[in-house]
Amino acid sequence: MLSKTEQALDSRARRAAARIGLKAKKSRWRLGSIDNYGDFQLFDPDRNWIVAGERFDLSAEDVIEHCKD
Repeated sequence: MLSKTEQALDSRARRAAARIGLKAKKSRWRLGSIDNYGDFQLFDPDRNWIVAGERFDLSAEDVIEHCKD
């Protein structure tokens, strides 16, 4: 279960992505694997194209930082 602070940070990351026309998708896989680390992925919903975090390896802070550029 996420704490209130983590939930707020996740929401902030999603809003930052939405501001630049992207979506921040968080993986539901929690155990981790070779191809899925359980964090965020940024993708362009119009093109269905992954922009960053191909392996769901972006933290919420990484998403926010990426969206600032």
